[in-house]
Amino acid sequence: MTDLQVQHISSRDNALLKDLRRLAQDNTGYRKQGRFWAEGEHLVSAALSRQVRPALGVFSKSFWPLAPVEYAQSAIKNIVIPDSFFATISGLESPAQMGFVFDLPLLAALQPQLASVILDRVQDAGNVGSILRSASAFGFKQIIALKGTAALWSPKVLRAGMGAHWGLQLIEGVALADLARLAVPIVVTSSHRGACLHEAIFKQELPMPCAWALGHEGQGVSFELEALAALHVRIAQPGGEESLNVAAAAAICLHASAAAGL
Repeated sequence: MTDLQVQHISSRDNALLKDLRRLAQDNTGYRKQGRFWAEGEHLVSAALSRQVRPALGVFSKSFWPLAPVEYAQSAIKNIVIPDSFFATISGLESPAQMGFVFDLPLLAALQPQLASVILDRVQDAGNVGSILRSASAFGFKQIIALKGTAALWSPKVLRAGMGAHWGLQLIEGVALADLARLAVPIVVTSSHRGACLHEAIFKQELPMPCAWALGHEGQGVSFELEALAALHVRIAQPGGEESLNVAAAAAICLHASAAAGL
């Protein structure tokens, strides 16, 4: 690499470094800056594979000479910082030594006909990221996050999503009334209400496309959202557990719908 491709930063008080720390450590910092932070080669390569170009490449001094050419040449601008500085930015116990800053996508309009997942106050970042991965895998391309759901572009959700973000349309801060625009049926999963999922599959009652509604880890889907459902289903649990983790339930339900639509 040559210095013509990169700016070296050596001051801890550099304003750009302060912005990077906020992006990496503040779950909602991206909303203020209009950009988000993605750390590590897996997220970076996932973005590049979908032709998403970063605004800024950030490399530790030790990694920069080893950085693949496609990483170094993909960003509009690159900076190299001492390894100790990178550690103060990273939200990981073992910093990945490189990351990209991306411009936040423009606010998307809700697509009424699109197979969707509705997140109703799902608050754990790991659960949200896992649900996004399942949604992308099973063809549910629109994520509708109601108010109270974990920030979709936060560093923790991005890491848990493992690159799924770049294949999805994400809409945050949606009000319940906005769901009236959906032209696909809403399906709600519950631990106590509705037909068993396997019975709905057997009877070919699962609609596709549809919008699966997944609720708060403890409280489940709100009564108001339940009232909008065209179908309620529950997942049979012959082992006797009280309930499933919301991300596990999502994977089961989304796979079932995808298989029904084949």
